[in-house]
Amino acid sequence: MRLSAKIITTAALSAVTLTAACTTDPNTGERRISKAAIGGIGGALGGYLLGDLVGGRRDRTEKIVGAGIGALAGAGVGYYMDEQERKLRQQTAGTDVEVIRQGDELILNMPAGVTFDTNSYTVKPEFRGTLDQVASTLREYNKTFVDVYGHTDSTGNDTINVPLSQNRARAVADYLTMRGVQSARIGTQGFAASRPIASNTTPEGRQANRRVEIKLVPVTQGS
Repeated sequence: MRLSAKIITTAALSAVTLTAACTTDPNTGERRISKAAIGGIGGALGGYLLGDLVGGRRDRTEKIVGAGIGALAGAGVGYYMDEQERKLRQQTAGTDVEVIRQGDELILNMPAGVTFDTNSYTVKPEFRGTLDQVASTLREYNKTFVDVYGHTDSTGNDTINVPLSQNRARAVADYLTMRGVQSARIGTQGFAASRPIASNTTPEGRQANRRVEIKLVPVTQGS
């Protein structure tokens, strides 16, 4: 379905705020979104980072419970995500994959240039080793929802960009499933060019916007 112009405009304007909101810990090198910045990000972008999962939380939770996956509670949520974050940072060190922590959620930002050839949605052979490592962590820490998002730059039109972003998200999701990540946990969505993280007026900005993201959200009691 084509996104409304209002949502697209809001997301584009919010991208600058997101970039400014990310801070880097000088000791660990970890990137996080500051609590102060979260309040100013705005409804659309805040909903993107913190909002409902693809397919809705209730339906997804029922599928996960049906698959025999338990839920987290209380202080255990933060510790669980801390450990998962630490493992993912170790496994993606030295790659172009960026791990961003936002509250109790994690986002893995994977540039399309290292995951796919131009206009292709076949995962590059040289990137499969990294995805194998990510999949092993997702299997170990299975009390999380896994949403895979595909994004493009603004070059071209929705006729091309929407299916390309959808297919790239599905390709990553399918790969994770083949590596043992339970399909009940996984959702996919293609956003085409509607959610940029940089300006599309420069080659560097367009390159940053061509990406696939994996969003990890803890499965909590009462989700």
